[in-house]
Amino acid sequence: MGKGNDQPRIVVIGGGFTGLAAAYEISRQQIPVTVIEKDNQIGGLAASFEINGEKLEKFYHHWLTNDEEVFRLLKELDCENNLQYRRSRTGIYRDNNFFRLSTPVDLLRFSPLSPLNRVRLGLLTLRARRIKKWKQLESMTAEQWLLKLGGAEVYRVVWEPLLRGKFGSFGPEISAAWIWNKMVLRGGSRSKTGEEVLLYYRGGFAAFAEQIANRIKSTGGVIRTGAQVKALMVKDGRVNGVQTSKETIDADLVIATPALPIVADLVQPHVSEEYAAVLKKVTYLANVCLVLHLDRNLSDIYWLNVNDPNFPFVAVIEHTNFESAETYGGAHIVYLSSYLPEAADLYRMQESEVFEFFLPYISRMFPRFDRSWVCGYHVWKARYAQPVVMRNHGRLIPSSATPLTGLYLATMAQIYPEDRGTNYAIREGRRIGRIVAEHLVNPHSIASTI
Repeated sequence: MGKGNDQPRIVVIGGGFTGLAAAYEISRQQIPVTVIEKDNQIGGLAASFEINGEKLEKFYHHWLTNDEEVFRLLKELDCENNLQYRRSRTGIYRDNNFFRLSTPVDLLRFSPLSPLNRVRLGLLTLRARRIKKWKQLESMTAEQWLLKLGGAEVYRVVWEPLLRGKFGSFGPEISAAWIWNKMVLRGGSRSKTGEEVLLYYRGGFAAFAEQIANRIKSTGGVIRTGAQVKALMVKDGRVNGVQTSKETIDADLVIATPALPIVADLVQPHVSEEYAAVLKKVTYLANVCLVLHLDRNLSDIYWLNVNDPNFPFVAVIEHTNFESAETYGGAHIVYLSSYLPEAADLYRMQESEVFEFFLPYISRMFPRFDRSWVCGYHVWKARYAQPVVMRNHGRLIPSSATPLTGLYLATMAQIYPEDRGTNYAIREGRRIGRIVAEHLVNPHSIASTI
């Protein structure tokens, strides 16, 4: 550990919510911690930009009413009063038509399915929520499981387009455990009348990230942005610091929270080829997100799944049908989200090219839309946006402990069976933070807790 009477020094690589939660948990024990974030702001995929003086996430975000880790942290930070509860309207675009799917009544009116299969779709969700032993689903694909529970028509009309839209060619191999958990979590965020209720944070997720950061700094922690970790400093199999794009920082323990391929590059000079290969087994999709600022709304639906495989985006998320347009000076905000391989042409397009490429599809969906409605736009890209959760994904997840003494992992790909999300980033960050803090007190504790 530290030399002489110096306290041990901990570095957290990554200033997303996993890294911030880990640093917060460590700082609660009065242990010095430094967070290093390559971008110029914290928040990770929940980082923000400004529209008319108000911060907005680059990639759409909300919370569910069953996001217990978020609520626990909000309470500890004494900022629960910033939570805003919103009823959301959801729907599906299919065959050039919009279909609401916000309530049980909407489901009964869903004409692309026969009356019998509308009932099957509703029962499928209820049956999914009764499953407690989810590990029995790990060896099944979502396709196999959904066909078994809902039948061919329900799968063809509802689920297959969504899986292919989000995961492309990986769609048929996505784990049943992944889709099961999606159903359980979204189904558990409904009111007594069956309407979905979602939550947002006043001031945006950036404001919440700053609340966590302020608490870390109040106990002596340090957060350094605009600094990328280029290498680990390792001696005799022990990590003793990191080399950033700006400086060298000594450390007794390091927690790495970036995507596993990034971590693999950092550890590769110091570990076996076999271990580095383990960290590269999980496949990730990238994301291209076009954010439109319009002078009016496109529809009254918040979350519109696009069940048409010919479209370049899988969802239209009209944020200002969730958070009021008045928050953004009257601007109507729409996200168009596309998951795709890094090698895809769309991922390599310039901002203006993405905008022009998407426009005809927007006009096709919304015939009254006119280009003159657009007051501005942004295009944001994330290389490691979505781990591809295929069958037996649990076997691919590396331990939080690594072959290097003093290096621990807490990444998005290790959140399972839940999907990525702020709630689970906080859960995993706090978990690894507690483990590391305990290890400093009792060095023999680590083997039994990871």
